[in-house]
Amino acid sequence: MTDTASPADEAGAEPAPLAPPAKADFGAWLAVAAGTIGAFMATLDISIVNSALPTIQGEIGASGTEGTWIATAYLVAEIIMIPLAGWLERLSGLRAFLLTMVGGFTLFSMLCGVSTSLPMMIVGRIGQGFTGGALIPTAMTIIATRLPPHQQPMGIAAFGLTAVTGPVLGPVVGGWLAENVSWHYAFFINLPIGVLLSCLLFFGLPPVRAQWHLLRQADWFGIAGIILFLGGLTIFLEEGEREQWFESSTIVAVFAMSMVGFVSLMIGQMLAERPVLRLSLLLDRQFGSVILMAMIVGAAVYGTSFIIPQFLSAIAGYNSLQSGQVVFLAGIPAAMLMPCIPWLIRSVDLRLLVITGLSLLALSCWLETDLTALSTGDVFAESQLIRGAGQTLAMMFLNQAALSSVPIELSRDAAGLFSTARNLGGSIALAGISVVQDQRMWFHQRRLEETISANSVIVQDYMNGQAASLGGMPTAFRALSGTIQTQALTLTYVDMFWMLTIGVIVVLPLTLLLRPLPKRRPLAEMAH
Repeated sequence: MTDTASPADEAGAEPAPLAPPAKADFGAWLAVAAGTIGAFMATLDISIVNSALPTIQGEIGASGTEGTWIATAYLVAEIIMIPLAGWLERLSGLRAFLLTMVGGFTLFSMLCGVSTSLPMMIVGRIGQGFTGGALIPTAMTIIATRLPPHQQPMGIAAFGLTAVTGPVLGPVVGGWLAENVSWHYAFFINLPIGVLLSCLLFFGLPPVRAQWHLLRQADWFGIAGIILFLGGLTIFLEEGEREQWFESSTIVAVFAMSMVGFVSLMIGQMLAERPVLRLSLLLDRQFGSVILMAMIVGAAVYGTSFIIPQFLSAIAGYNSLQSGQVVFLAGIPAAMLMPCIPWLIRSVDLRLLVITGLSLLALSCWLETDLTALSTGDVFAESQLIRGAGQTLAMMFLNQAALSSVPIELSRDAAGLFSTARNLGGSIALAGISVVQDQRMWFHQRRLEETISANSVIVQDYMNGQAASLGGMPTAFRALSGTIQTQALTLTYVDMFWMLTIGVIVVLPLTLLLRPLPKRRPLAEMAH
């Protein structure tokens, strides 16, 4: 193969979108396989460390608070890279860009696997986030440019399956490796996958000449703004509650950094001929509605994936592997639905699919509002299966709605904004969970304590019985305090599920603003 360049390249303009072939050859399917596996690897690594986090913290000498940065560092880097991926891909060419990202992801994974200190681990996770964040949006570009329109639904289904199952499979894989092998292999597992990916990309994608002249036209204010604003905002949301918000000088500095980034981003919107993140798209009624729904869906998906393992660990006494298996139930309906996605795209109204997805997502959260201190993983089985179907329909078809609501030449910008909104919704949800857990835990404890009267004969008889069986009144009081805390924590988790339920219901009317998908518009035109 030889490097190719269009006349537009010669003139210094941005190249036109590549047209897909009339029929996909073997190399095209190799490229699609590489894109979907890369997206799977990147989404898997978001959550693979969650189950093994206590073990990792102990071995590298990190405290509980410090250990949260192992997860946060990846999320911060990924949310910065996602909106930059399209510009970087145009700059260096798709094959060279992806080969670089896969190689970097593999090397940073190895660094995480051999880490002996927290700083070493954080550097590795930041590198994983930057390189892995590029693999998710570019998977759709491969499908768009390497498959003809009539075969693109099959590529979309394959991509959707890996993108949806990656986050729910992560805790299971990480928990099993930590329990049965070693936490190091949660990172070493990426080495053979990375080598396979590099081979698939090398043979499946044609080389394209780099467009280095685009550096002269780059929106440098916007690029700096994305790094400072999204990075600072994510850290602010993730760490704010733990650091007591503005009582911490670190949080004040991070907030100031994010505000400087926001100003820089706005300057880029006004001055750049082609902003790296085109926020003006949010003024479109349909696209703005899709972005709001994407944020809420991201909050519900990431929020429940965090709350359920926490509940099972704190209330039901589950270990990391058992909790991961409960979370993985959501992947079963996703796998079953994916073969139907091509038919759904062709045959069913987009609005009906999004309404169904959001309704199922709200129902799954509502089913978890009757939790008690005696609940175990079994009570989540029905809601997790419903959630898996709901998040698959909502995510897949909101993404299609985002791409179809903008002109062809702005579709890459729309895809970046959509992915950023989804991840930002997850960050807001995790920050909100920390706040709600502290505030509502205190509230419920006080309310429960007020219902227990020291002068009540029933209370006195109960405490005397507990003292007799537990070996003294001090032990009985400690047991009562533990019971109150358990009940208060259970009620707090119920409050969280109520908030997620209401949040999804609130955005449901926005589906009325959506338009049906264009029947004959190729994905290549929408995603490139």
